[in-house]
Amino acid sequence: MTFRMDPRAKLYLLLLANLLLLFHVCTAAEAATTALCLLLFFLSSKIGMGLRLSALYFGLLAVDIFVVPRAGEGVLLNLLSLVSVGVRMMLPCIITGSYAFSTTTIGELTAALRRMHVPESVIIPCAVVVRFFPTVGEDYRQIRAAMALRGIAEGRGALLLHPMQSLEYILMPLLMNSNNVAQDLSAAALTKGIGLPGRHTCMTELRLTVWDFLYPALCTLPLVWKAVTLL
Repeated sequence: MTFRMDPRAKLYLLLLANLLLLFHVCTAAEAATTALCLLLFFLSSKIGMGLRLSALYFGLLAVDIFVVPRAGEGVLLNLLSLVSVGVRMMLPCIITGSYAFSTTTIGELTAALRRMHVPESVIIPCAVVVRFFPTVGEDYRQIRAAMALRGIAEGRGALLLHPMQSLEYILMPLLMNSNNVAQDLSAAALTKGIGLPGRHTCMTELRLTVWDFLYPALCTLPLVWKAVTLL
């Protein structure tokens, strides 16, 4: 059985990850909280994404632990340390955001926000944004498939080897199409009556379980432990 978490608990985890970045907690507390958030991918049967994000985070953590103290006066090592630490500190937000967006449907997010009494002026943009990035991702895959069919920048590393072709054939069409995608999604959301006043009904049933309280509390423990040790 796939592990399911309520969208409200996912929003709390996203807030918690932003607090880790805001207060710049110690590496141990950050790593423990991030490891618990990464475990959610494996519990939700998203093993591939979990492995990729785990390798990225713990690889950068290893660089921070073993390379940064030995950087010395080396310009390249200091630059590597700057990039690795900066990216690693932002990864908890990216990890929790990836988990929340990849495991939450539009109906679940809308129902959760209405349960939290969020204004409709906030719910409509959220519903559009959640559908925007997957749609743009699908457009990107179609552009890459069309380029491969014509023998242009084939392979994964071709985008780095041919940056000007990437800019011309990928970035420009995506930017031009993004505006149309945003307008179409906004029109689709309004057509479904999401902006109408009054009480809305929803076919998605949300119910908080014990795990929706226990797991976020478990993820908060490293941050609380760090705060207690500082007192």
